[in-house]
Amino acid sequence: MFRQLAPRANSLRSPLLSRARGYATAGASKAHHKVVVVGGGTAGTTVAAQLRRSREAQDYLKTNDIAIIDKASVHSYQPGWTLVGTGLRSMSDMSKSMADVIPSGVQHYPMQVADFLPDSNSIKTAEGFEITYDYLVVVPGLKTDLGAVKGLEEALADSKSNVSSIYSEPSVEQTWRNIQAFEGGDAIFTQPAGVFKCAGAPQKVLWMALSQWKLDGKRDQVRATFATGAPSMFAVPKYSKALEQLRVERNVEGLFQHNLSAVDTKRRVATFKDLANKKDVERPYNFLHVVPPQKPHDFVAKSPLADPASGWVSVDQFNTRHTKYENVFSIGDASSLPNSKTAAAISAQAPVLVDNLLATIRGEQKLAGRYDGYASCPLLTGHDELMLAEFKYGGIPKETFESLAGSQDVPRKAFYHLKKDIFPAVYWNAFLKGTWYGPSGLFRPDTSASS
Repeated sequence: MFRQLAPRANSLRSPLLSRARGYATAGASKAHHKVVVVGGGTAGTTVAAQLRRSREAQDYLKTNDIAIIDKASVHSYQPGWTLVGTGLRSMSDMSKSMADVIPSGVQHYPMQVADFLPDSNSIKTAEGFEITYDYLVVVPGLKTDLGAVKGLEEALADSKSNVSSIYSEPSVEQTWRNIQAFEGGDAIFTQPAGVFKCAGAPQKVLWMALSQWKLDGKRDQVRATFATGAPSMFAVPKYSKALEQLRVERNVEGLFQHNLSAVDTKRRVATFKDLANKKDVERPYNFLHVVPPQKPHDFVAKSPLADPASGWVSVDQFNTRHTKYENVFSIGDASSLPNSKTAAAISAQAPVLVDNLLATIRGEQKLAGRYDGYASCPLLTGHDELMLAEFKYGGIPKETFESLAGSQDVPRKAFYHLKKDIFPAVYWNAFLKGTWYGPSGLFRPDTSASS
């Protein structure tokens, strides 16, 4: 029998949590669960929900056998921040109480992980709690590193700086206010070098801002620049070619391999590191939208679970299991999976993880579930148009609607309404409840099928 600490599984106000905090203060608290999920975001909630819904899992996992550790009290639909920042949706549509999204029968610990001790199958929290497990799913997301760009934190805190970012929750609505208020001049949109979540989001803000300024009769007064640390518009060649064509047609300057390093709000100057020529480049701005660098959380990067070179949780890119610890799995933003860090990717990763976790519980050595690298980036390119980029490992397109709508490098109105109107509803009503599987929709895919 696995020790269970309370009958109520997912209430933030449950007696368990009061006792847990009290025990942590006394330095004497400890708990055990068969499966512990670190992270209550998209990946963690979805995996827990799919496990709870699985008929097979019900043979192994009873009420409170699964626990989620996440200090947050609010769950955010972060893909929707692009919609909020460009005036298409309200911020109130993009979050719910954590208590409302954690699946029934799953124990929630509103605590901060401090240390992973995988050799003893245990986790220590910053509150002094120790939680042991039989199986571990590590999905805490990543950290947006505002401090990596000199002056950025101060700029975002100043509503009059004309600097904003949809990657910083307090600044999401400021992005839309800045777009509305802008009357003309130099508008710069940045994208960092390296790994960050939702590789298309920097461009979504660019294209939607230009579209809004065109509607407002201001476009001719705007000198637009897309400054990216990457060598091209997008990592997948098919979509990069189409986006480059849009950039040229819409008169947007491209600063490639230029990585933002500093923001000076007094001088209204952004400084970039020219990665090709190894020199600093200063550019004046009147409007600046920043996508900050991102990195693993310290408690992940400094743990035995991390790949030493990258800091991400080291997993097999096809079966999602840890490369050293066979009872540990990871997907989503915190994992070393070498593809885009998007919610759409999680929709394809989660059933693979669940199938392979259950196979591990059954004692199987060979894991049949296989992830082919599927990810999707719904690229808003203006009002009533969206380029639905879908691809798998190797930058190979894997387009769901190609047979019906044609090549998806062409922006379409129907795709725009998928992103704006359909996807948020699907997220809250199916994705987080464990009944949405990305390209397969509501039909659970055979994860053992060859990709």
